[in-house]
Amino acid sequence: MTMASASAAMSRSARPNVLMIIVDDMNDYGFYGTHPQVRMPYLDRFKKTAVTFRHAYCASPVCNPSRAAVLSGLYPHHTGAYLNGSDPWDKTLSAIESLPECFKRNGYATWGGGKLFHSPLPEARAGTMWDNKVFAGGFGPFPPEKDQLQGKFWGWTPWEEPDSEFPDVVNADAAIQFLQQEHDRPFFLAYGLWRPHTPFTAPKRFFDLYDLGKIEAPVAGYRDNDLDDVPAMAKELAGVFGARFDLCGPSNLPRWREFVRAYYACNSFADWNAGRVIEALDQSRHAENTIVVFWSDNGYHCGEKSHWEKSTLWEQAALTPLAIRLPGMEGGGECPRPVNTIDLFPTLVDLCGLTPPSHALDGTSLRPLLENPQTAWDRPALTTYGEGMLSLRDERFRFIRYADGSEEIYDHDADPREFANIASRPEAAEIRRRFAPWAPAEWAPSLGGRLG
Repeated sequence: MTMASASAAMSRSARPNVLMIIVDDMNDYGFYGTHPQVRMPYLDRFKKTAVTFRHAYCASPVCNPSRAAVLSGLYPHHTGAYLNGSDPWDKTLSAIESLPECFKRNGYATWGGGKLFHSPLPEARAGTMWDNKVFAGGFGPFPPEKDQLQGKFWGWTPWEEPDSEFPDVVNADAAIQFLQQEHDRPFFLAYGLWRPHTPFTAPKRFFDLYDLGKIEAPVAGYRDNDLDDVPAMAKELAGVFGARFDLCGPSNLPRWREFVRAYYACNSFADWNAGRVIEALDQSRHAENTIVVFWSDNGYHCGEKSHWEKSTLWEQAALTPLAIRLPGMEGGGECPRPVNTIDLFPTLVDLCGLTPPSHALDGTSLRPLLENPQTAWDRPALTTYGEGMLSLRDERFRFIRYADGSEEIYDHDADPREFANIASRPEAAEIRRRFAPWAPAEWAPSLGGRLG
């Protein structure tokens, strides 16, 4: 069945179920194949049956504001939720209908497990979203103290204790059990993984997939002088996790290699958990009427542009895995158009025929691109990080502006690693003009929080 036919058939059938899988800090390495070493066989199989959005970008390059944006349908510049450490669901989003609440109001059963929201929700609010008592778990297990370089989050360990010590495994098992049951209503199931977020602990068998001697360090997106042509505020963002780059960068290539290998292992671990849930769906009675959405809250640097972690406005932090499968879709496709995770809320409202929430959603339904991935699309993808700081990306260019007015521009046709900032060149004037209509004109006051 073609993608357009799958969309049409779904419109004629009963309201579809939704399985949403959210991973944490997964970048392009395995999902888009930019590091062919990374093994993700389960998601490779899934992508063959889905539309993969090769230029999908997050609303914000850190957990809390990214997830708040997707689950509220509102950009950070409309809510003030720019940074980690803010708590928007107690503040500007306290009266906003979330995505699971929208499904619930429309008659869906809702089930959640794992890392969905970055910060714990007030118990009463969680009860309005989910029909189950959500087990989240946490970032553990953590490396033993001997393997910690900068606190318990910055370390790596091949884990040799039971898999069940990982919340991702416990929550995958619970999601599988839900999918194996009969349900008298359509359902919205959200499964959130903590990996590949730090700490880089995963069952040892996933580390064993990778030969340490074949891991590249420095990584392909690193140059010694790469930050010479970027503004001071860009260097400030890159320096937020500077101690990690000092510990696991050019000064210690063996350690850099160990951490990249550990990140690979955590990606493969996440692939296995997500894949088990998708396989359970495919083997269930719900397979023929369930939309599957897979996305990551942000990308991740492993040394690109002299930076470990996320929290920048560069491609490596903003680019996020995204793939969507409609019921009956046979044969995957790749969409080159720039899209944003902010588009997920209106897309699901459209595909499931929901009465939308009372507040206007900032995104745009991706249905036309699901029906034809080559459809014309004139919207660049917007990523913000902090009040007055933005990045806009179309199929060729990335435009970055910081709060002090300084800028970066990159031509991805000529410079996919973003090594050469062309903001001072004559051709930059036309690029600025093409992006100007899409830059926010007003910025909500920040709810606070911290960089990083």
